[in-house]
Amino acid sequence: MKTKAVRLYGKKDLRLEEFELPAIKDGEILAHIISDSICMSSYKAAAQGTDHKRVPKDIDKNPTIIGHEFCGEIVEVGKKWKKQFKDGQKFSIQPAINYEQGPVGVLSAPGYSYQHIGGDATYIIIPEEVMTHNCLLEFKGDAFFKGSLAEPMSCIVGAFHANYHTTPGSYEHAMGIVKGGSMAILAGVGPMGLGAIDYAIHCDRKPALLVVTDIDDARLARAASIYTVAEAKKNGVDLRYVNTKSVADPVAHLRSLTNGNGFNDVFVFAPVAPLVEQGDKILAHDGCLDFFAGPTDANFSAPFNFYNVHYASTHIVGTSGGNTNDMIESLDMMGRNKIDPATMVTHVGGMTAVVETTLHLPEIPGGKKLIYTNIDMPLVAINDFASKGASDPLFKELAAIVSKTNGLWSSESERYLLANAKKL
Repeated sequence: MKTKAVRLYGKKDLRLEEFELPAIKDGEILAHIISDSICMSSYKAAAQGTDHKRVPKDIDKNPTIIGHEFCGEIVEVGKKWKKQFKDGQKFSIQPAINYEQGPVGVLSAPGYSYQHIGGDATYIIIPEEVMTHNCLLEFKGDAFFKGSLAEPMSCIVGAFHANYHTTPGSYEHAMGIVKGGSMAILAGVGPMGLGAIDYAIHCDRKPALLVVTDIDDARLARAASIYTVAEAKKNGVDLRYVNTKSVADPVAHLRSLTNGNGFNDVFVFAPVAPLVEQGDKILAHDGCLDFFAGPTDANFSAPFNFYNVHYASTHIVGTSGGNTNDMIESLDMMGRNKIDPATMVTHVGGMTAVVETTLHLPEIPGGKKLIYTNIDMPLVAINDFASKGASDPLFKELAAIVSKTNGLWSSESERYLLANAKKL
């Protein structure tokens, strides 16, 4: 079986190539990838090469396939797994296998460490350890891109579960956000922030008050048009959007929304020191600050009020991804149309766009860059569909389709693209 894939050979050395996959073994599965979303982690792996902890030292001779947010269909199941999986089944993968072997465990992960599995490929071989550790997950949703975005969505789910609260006189932590409590999502209208709003409104453990902040009116207005105050109210959540740049004293204003009590749960979605300080200052007694944003500066720090840590039981957590249960929850909620990660997607492209997009990801504005691995198409912003449609009928029709969903990518737009775009 021939495959086309983007492989990593060294620092900033990515190549789109065609090569032969070996025949699968009894403990392996052959699969067809349909979609992959490009993560900043892939950029980091490409930029660091063998300095990255998940990338093998011999990629110059044995290159690995990049991409770890992927979804597709099973083509052939090895004898060992025929009772659990079947040909034609849709799937997604939890890439953080994290199985124990020695004191530090194993860091190998699809999209970083393997020669025959990664998201930016047409066909892959899923190795036995993925199935052994329950990381091959069935997907029942109506669009492949949702399965791809289940991995970043699981990071949000994991963050909500990682927050904790205490009970006076007890040393046991109650895990998760405060049900019916007050929550603030700071810098919360980027792609991951939008996913967090979606989850907060539609999960089983909802806050009663959800305040989302940013400093850009246009971004806030866009978020409010997607996740409306009315929709939140239907789900029992009082949702408010606040531009903290437009108020004289952001901390006082935010605390006033809680009658001065502060927020039980605060999520910081940008690695900005003043934002961390702001989050600290609006915490309630026993409030939990979740530092969600991943800084690139290894020395990033910010002041934190340790008087309140001691006397008001405030505390901080940080997460760097979700686990398999978080991924399963994401896939389940998508399959039941409880959450829709389409809000994260701002650009769409084909396999031919992967190398340039990955290597220049920090320079490309917007949210998630969604790749369909079996088509030949440059990376295009959804907002540019209409202008490109003046000379290209493919984009003219795509513009018409997304106009029906408030400018969001959708199951219909995916089906049209797969049926009409130039094949790889």
